[in-house]
Amino acid sequence: MGPVTMNASASNNKVDVNANPANMRKATLDRIENAVLELFTNHDFNSVPLIEVARTANVSLQTIYKYFGSKEQLVAYVLDATLSRLANRMIDHLEGIEDYRERLRKTLWVMLDYFDKHPKVILLLTVSIPASRYQDLPVYESPELMGAFLGMLKEGQHKGVFNDTVSSKMLLDVFMGVFGRVAQMHFLRKESHKLIDQFDDLFGILWGALKAN
Repeated sequence: MGPVTMNASASNNKVDVNANPANMRKATLDRIENAVLELFTNHDFNSVPLIEVARTANVSLQTIYKYFGSKEQLVAYVLDATLSRLANRMIDHLEGIEDYRERLRKTLWVMLDYFDKHPKVILLLTVSIPASRYQDLPVYESPELMGAFLGMLKEGQHKGVFNDTVSSKMLLDVFMGVFGRVAQMHFLRKESHKLIDQFDDLFGILWGALKAN
């Protein structure tokens, strides 16, 4: 994760460089995660003070500073933790699938299913944190997830399955851009149906955009 940034209100508080959130009790970490997801998806990022996160999670403010250091770092941690769970699910589901079209199809299915069950995660990602801060999320640099996805797209281009007139990174951006917008607006509009209900139609759009001509 990127370097800790301290805001003005935290000037008298310092993060403990030896404090690893992974060493916290799971129940405490779960409360903090739930508080972040609840508060930052219902209120503007700048309007949520860390003391409110601490109150909602029933922990001390000093605990938040000790393990996370700043509001930005706290949100980045929660996003990385939740997206890492998605990454693990995706890797498990893709194991053994050789067909490139089917791998893309399964990737979309896993993502839709995950965000149907965890809608606040996509809102935290798309509403509460700017894209310029995504580099603070280790999962975005994960060779197991992004490396494997890019590798699949690149291999598929060489096999003539995916469009090879653009880079594999652009194909990834198209996939993530379409998915991110669809998922974000689905929950912002408070749609009554599930994301997964639109799976076939959305996959048709994405497949049409990514496949070789």
